[in-house]
Amino acid sequence: MIFKPLDTVLRQPVECIVRVDGDEIYDLYPYLQEVKVEMSREAAATATLVFDTLRDETGSWLVQDMGGSQPLLLPWRKVIIEAAFGRHKEEVMRGYIREVTPDYPQDMSAASVTVIVQDESILLDREQVRRSWVTTDDSAVSDADIVKMIASDHQLETEVQPGLENTSLSSNGTYVQLIRERAEVNGYEFYVREGVIHFHPPELEGESQASVMVYAGTATNCLKFSASFDGHKPDEISLSHAPEEGTIVEEEKFTSNLALLGNRSASSEDMGFKPFSWKQDAANGFDSLETNARAQAKANENAWKVIAEGELDGALYGHVLLNFKLVYVDGTGETMGGLYYVDSVQHHFSQQGYRQGFKLLRNAIGDQGNVATENPLASVIGGLF
Repeated sequence: MIFKPLDTVLRQPVECIVRVDGDEIYDLYPYLQEVKVEMSREAAATATLVFDTLRDETGSWLVQDMGGSQPLLLPWRKVIIEAAFGRHKEEVMRGYIREVTPDYPQDMSAASVTVIVQDESILLDREQVRRSWVTTDDSAVSDADIVKMIASDHQLETEVQPGLENTSLSSNGTYVQLIRERAEVNGYEFYVREGVIHFHPPELEGESQASVMVYAGTATNCLKFSASFDGHKPDEISLSHAPEEGTIVEEEKFTSNLALLGNRSASSEDMGFKPFSWKQDAANGFDSLETNARAQAKANENAWKVIAEGELDGALYGHVLLNFKLVYVDGTGETMGGLYYVDSVQHHFSQQGYRQGFKLLRNAIGDQGNVATENPLASVIGGLF
């Protein structure tokens, strides 16, 4: 196998492609100043597009009035944002326009239009729904079944795991609120991407994304990187069950059951102290299965003790970094190098280029090597620096 010499690796310019209702916005590109896309495990993905705008001799404004009686930039038009690396394109996000805000300052030359786009989960956040999810014969309905029914009503596909079964569950809010609540109970991730509702545990095995390269000579794509290891997060949750009168309080221990992203757990188990445990009381109104699931979910979330932040040069990285996926970090040493889970990404297209800020999570330390994907270049570079 022949590799291109390191000193001939080229930096490809990155083009931001925006489509509205399927058509690329060629006429608006001259006025588009920046595009920011925020992706987080905690909320829906959103994009902010900022346009300069001008008024013509008829009194119409070139951006907000484009399209005449049917303006192009209106709430609920579908938007797809892509990054083009030469001939190679990758989707950043898709969704619907949520807000359009023209700004008319005293200086007319500074007039602008800001467009906010939210991912497809906004389709599930349009109405308050009062509904019982129990069948007429009181048979159990899994959380995944509920998600599938909601997805079917909104022409969305699903990638789900079963989750808890419910014999008594009702909702009085939007579908987004319901699914997010059930995801939290199960310790699942919930997000909508490319027409698919995801409702499942964090995916910590399988293929990772293109590597984040730190201090890697001409292969470096990471502009800055920092990591912190927070030891003051509990290693286990001690669940106290409400006792019957005259009985002793029963406690059940829950530790993370997530796959480790390294060769040594980030817990304090091997440091010579007694287990670092936080107590949690069983909540009233929940059965034992749901109570235990909530405790397990809390233990899993507390296991993310290593948090890294940094920024990629998108042109050098050559890909769109996505959250809810794995990424390998190379060049930060044997302790902090290795696989991470992507918590959030901030994509920023501007006149200064394409930058990707990121926040990564890890429940372990130690570099096992990039076993999740083939990356021969990383091993070559690792031997040179």
